[in-house]
Amino acid sequence: MVSASDGVKNPARTSVWLDRRTPSRSRRSESPAGLDRNRITEASVRLLDAEGLARFSMRRLAAELDVTAMSLYWYVDTKDDLLELALDSVYAEITPPAEDADWRVRLREFARSYRELLVRHIWISPLAGTFLNIGPNSMLCSYAVQDIIRATGLPLERQTGALSAVSQFVYGFGTVEGHFKARCDATGMTQDQYHQQAMGTIRSLPHLRQIVEASDALMAARGGDTVEEMRERDFVFALDLLIAGIEAMCDRASAAPGEAAQ
Repeated sequence: MVSASDGVKNPARTSVWLDRRTPSRSRRSESPAGLDRNRITEASVRLLDAEGLARFSMRRLAAELDVTAMSLYWYVDTKDDLLELALDSVYAEITPPAEDADWRVRLREFARSYRELLVRHIWISPLAGTFLNIGPNSMLCSYAVQDIIRATGLPLERQTGALSAVSQFVYGFGTVEGHFKARCDATGMTQDQYHQQAMGTIRSLPHLRQIVEASDALMAARGGDTVEEMRERDFVFALDLLIAGIEAMCDRASAAPGEAAQ
């Protein structure tokens, strides 16, 4: 996981979005023609998707853009600036659901879009917990999901809890899914092949076989012929549980005080 202090010379600096200063590093060359912050951010996303968070560096990014590393400092002070810009840029891929739709439909659409984002860009997961997430796209995304929760009719003091339940569920689900898919891709196997090989290995170990066999009935009842089908069933049902919970809490809040206390 990348620390918020990696590559940061000023530890008190909290976000690229709060820093209005001109980058402080001395310049030894002129800014290359055609290079701007948007182009640098787009290249950062491509590099992170292709090579991952661990290998990302100013030098690798400069090579991707065919410029000198010093040229990047015309636009950012640190590598963390680039990571924060890249993180915010991909939140634009989440399309806010239609405001006139039922909140349940909107919540499902948002949850699915967020999950797909986490799987598509697996480097998002550690960065989302590192930075403040106050860039323009992140803020629009936050407003959209808050608006959905407001539309549920939950009392104001319960809305942040519902927001946390949904967002943390999707975050965890999408993170695990994304990393599993990446591991399968790295081995050159499909998700089904990887799963079958892993389960075969586990069943061959006496101290683990008993645990797996005890859950065979549960796995069979789960349904689905492929890993993706099984995962989809779990995601849909888990989201249904959250929605049912929100509905139940709304009913409880609207009940008479005497009934609500029972």
